[in-house]
Amino acid sequence: MNAIPPPLISLPRTAYTGAALMAGERMLAEETGIALSYDGVTHAVMMASPADLEDFAVGFSLSEGIVATPAEITDMEVLSRAGLGIEIRMRLAEIPGSRHVRRRRALAGPVGCGLCGIESLQEAACPADPVLSDFRAWPGAIAEAMQALCDAQAMNGQAAAVHAAAFWRPAEGLVAIREDVGRHNALDKLAGAMARAGIGATSGVVALTSRVSVEMVQKAARMGAPIIAAISAPTALAVRTAEACGMTLLAVARGECFEVFTHPARVIGV
Repeated sequence: MNAIPPPLISLPRTAYTGAALMAGERMLAEETGIALSYDGVTHAVMMASPADLEDFAVGFSLSEGIVATPAEITDMEVLSRAGLGIEIRMRLAEIPGSRHVRRRRALAGPVGCGLCGIESLQEAACPADPVLSDFRAWPGAIAEAMQALCDAQAMNGQAAAVHAAAFWRPAEGLVAIREDVGRHNALDKLAGAMARAGIGATSGVVALTSRVSVEMVQKAARMGAPIIAAISAPTALAVRTAEACGMTLLAVARGECFEVFTHPARVIGV
């Protein structure tokens, strides 16, 4: 049985400051699949930080109405599954046996969780589709794409609580943008809009207002996007996934500055 991974990990990156390049490292948050099971039945798999897992299990059980008090969880075991994630096994006291089964059927996945409801750690840990595009962009193009994303957020301009995902191409600028309160929902909407319009994603940049977690890389890779750029930092798993599938991952993109975590050759001059 493998040890539980640390919640933070330092990974190399190249920072572009608008005028110079600087090699170094950034501390990134780790994310992993956490399978929650009750009396031998898997309830959900969540992507989460591998820290305070007992607190997470109890809090999730309470907030989902699976138990009324922590005392109803009579036993808990946290198991690391090599290369897959973590399983938290819980045993419940003698309460109406259908309670968590009914609740499981009703669990639709709260906004922002990303991978709620997936039945197995194998599915949560599946590799991203390979990205084969030879598209390249100048550093200034990244700043232009992120600014265009910010300027086009109509819903967020009114509500200040909405994420966006956009597709940008050098010759056309912003091709499409979609907004949603959930970052992964926004990306799904963008993918759907582009597919319906017959627009391919292999010659541009997918720009995000959010952090980059593993499901964002998986979704963008499925679109065939060669570059994903985000305002916030990625998780360590997102970096590993982007590296493995051949995607260029840029993050912490603010103004003319950004950090390149994978496949920097797609950014000209980096």
